[in-house]
Amino acid sequence: MYFLDFVLDVLGTPAILIGLLALLGLLLQKKPFADVVRGTIKTIIGFTVLLAGAIIVVGSLIFFEQVFTYSFGAQGVLADSNPALAFAMMEAGANISLIVAFGFIVNILVARFTPLKYIYLATHLPLFIGAGIAVVLIGGGVSGVPLVAIGSITLGFVMALYPAIAQPIMRKITGTDDIGFAHTASLGSVITANFAKLFSKNSKSTEEMNFPKALGFLKDIYVTVTIFMFLIFLVLALIAGPRFVESEISGGQNFIVYVLIQAATFGGGLYVILSGVRLALAEIIPAFKGIAEKLVPNAKPALDGPVVFPYAPNAVVIGFLVSFAGLIVGMLICILLNAVGISVPIILPSTILAFFCGGVAGVFGNALGGRRGCVISAFSYGLLCVFLGILIFPFLEPLGITTALFADPDIQVIVLIFGNILRLFTGAG
Repeated sequence: MYFLDFVLDVLGTPAILIGLLALLGLLLQKKPFADVVRGTIKTIIGFTVLLAGAIIVVGSLIFFEQVFTYSFGAQGVLADSNPALAFAMMEAGANISLIVAFGFIVNILVARFTPLKYIYLATHLPLFIGAGIAVVLIGGGVSGVPLVAIGSITLGFVMALYPAIAQPIMRKITGTDDIGFAHTASLGSVITANFAKLFSKNSKSTEEMNFPKALGFLKDIYVTVTIFMFLIFLVLALIAGPRFVESEISGGQNFIVYVLIQAATFGGGLYVILSGVRLALAEIIPAFKGIAEKLVPNAKPALDGPVVFPYAPNAVVIGFLVSFAGLIVGMLICILLNAVGISVPIILPSTILAFFCGGVAGVFGNALGGRRGCVISAFSYGLLCVFLGILIFPFLEPLGITTALFADPDIQVIVLIFGNILRLFTGAG
């Protein structure tokens, strides 16, 4: 019994589980003992840091929720998959870990035996997809072996499918066919970029323009996130009233100082998350390449979203700003719908979503439609995330995920498909 508990604890701890997968890849490459130990432990440390960062971010959002609820009398839902993942891991960490572990194996099998020759090497993102799958299935009454089987098969398949869908645009961006795209922004960016293409004939590339040096600080995600979260927190604090913040939330601390610390905490949490990601990826990508080389001939590595940023840095910044504007417009539409009696969650904008995903949508849109394509694609991406978020929100509520949601279309589409199937046959969700 003790051994069984030990095994279950290992399988239920994401950092250790991913570390074991890295260990397998390193052993298959017959790496020296020292490299195997270092790679495995650093992978575990990286994912531990990632999850710690997610907890920090969630902590800073408590203030966000309090002032928003007080100000508008409605619960705001942040369009950010990071805190949504943290909430999901707290509720279903063991199931999510198993889905991700077996999902990687399914991904390799799909790449080995089908034309979808992509190995998904942005290894932290399957956690988000797997969490979305697990949440909607559990909310629909699926549990145990069926939950893990359905979840891992679905995850492994889309890990090969999504890069294949994005590859035609990736070829235009990179000029080669050597790498794929592995990010939860892939499906949404492909949809919005192709939509933007319809209205962007003969538009010049964003890279043919000189971007103002005064806005160069926006290229530093930590500075940008902290500034924008400070502005968002400050506006909400002013609407709620400084007296409310100081008497009910900050413990008497000046509301401006408190808001600044909360914004810096959010930015610090993001720094911790991305530091963990970088630490883990530095070890696990070579390990998974080893698995691919041994088991999947002719496989293409699908790499994380920022891989496209160097090809169109102006498009990244434009995409960030414009997609954030799209998220704000989406939020205002939510508020308006509630004002006229249509009850929907108020989806709040996220600078993380706008930077990473909006930046990708901007690069994809630029590849197909130049400057106009970049703007239309990024703005459409923001709106798409909001409206899909409204639709998936009822499927997240059963597990208590009500203050943040999975904001990436790659996840949202899967949640909608499974959610509506389960609702049709079981009435759950």
